[in-house]
Amino acid sequence: MSNLILNNKTILVTGAAGFIGSFLCKRLLESYQGLNLVGLDCITDYYDVSLKDERLEMLRRVGEAGSSKKNSFTFIKADISDKSGLDSLFARYKPSIVVNLAAQAGVRYSITNPDSYIKSNMIGFYNILEACRATMESDNPVEHLVYASSSSVYGSNKKVPYSTDDKVDNPVSLYAATKKSNELFAHAYSKLYKIPSTGLRFFTVYGPMGRPDMAYFKFTNKLVKGEPIQIYNMGDMWRDFTYVDDIVTGIVNVMQKTPVETEDGALYKVYNIGNNKPSSLMNFVEILENCLIREGIISQPGKKELLPMQPGDVYQTYADVTELERDFGFKPSTSLEDGLSKFSAWYKNYYIK
Repeated sequence: MSNLILNNKTILVTGAAGFIGSFLCKRLLESYQGLNLVGLDCITDYYDVSLKDERLEMLRRVGEAGSSKKNSFTFIKADISDKSGLDSLFARYKPSIVVNLAAQAGVRYSITNPDSYIKSNMIGFYNILEACRATMESDNPVEHLVYASSSSVYGSNKKVPYSTDDKVDNPVSLYAATKKSNELFAHAYSKLYKIPSTGLRFFTVYGPMGRPDMAYFKFTNKLVKGEPIQIYNMGDMWRDFTYVDDIVTGIVNVMQKTPVETEDGALYKVYNIGNNKPSSLMNFVEILENCLIREGIISQPGKKELLPMQPGDVYQTYADVTELERDFGFKPSTSLEDGLSKFSAWYKNYYIK
């Protein structure tokens, strides 16, 4: 591995108005100095745009508060599926490190709206790789490409915990297929053009300012309204819920170390980033309800509607983070109680006016 120093670097973060992207930008602005941080996002209306605006406002405040660090943050509204626009951005800003978090997310949405996944996750990621490739013979080559994959690539694998050595050739959703494709694309470009590339398989990320399409957010909205919450597979599901701060710590650690060359000559690596401690969905709901009750958001647990498994869903996720811990001395560790308490406090402040 080669070590990279983030201070005084130009860093491009795509999906900067998204959940993980905005918290990553916040951490970078708070922790490093002399950064030329460029954030890109196309601000789709997949979910409430005002939440994306709030995240960008958070970054503006962080930038102002940390002006002594001599960082700059530039936000650009653009779409990574626009090749000419992306190429122009690379030519203008010459990023040294690229973190691609822009993607169309969501398993169930991919069943009914496949076009957006092909546009963003396939064409968009191809454009990112091409833009990186164009720099490799220049005076300012991209030193590291870090990109988001997903635990969804493991499909319905029965072996747990999920290891990056496991075979992942049987996706159960188009979303999962696009993320596995990203890994294959990145490997090919890394081998052919020596682009140092690291993929990160995220496991069920949650926290304040998160995505409203995620289960914990939907549960909270329904509980507040006094409506029953839908729990699939009759409640018998397990997830490796991972708090957003742990995800961001993992990304920042990975950004600073390029991968070792593989036996086939690719500068390529994939890591799991998960809490490595799965929780049953029913236990997760109970902890969420208790946190919401403590904040005074609800007064009692809500009604549950137990339903069969949904198409595209998997029974469990469970991350093996041995390699992450070995290479970076870190593994996610935030408890559900701590993470959901922080989410509940934010939800009360943001929605319960």
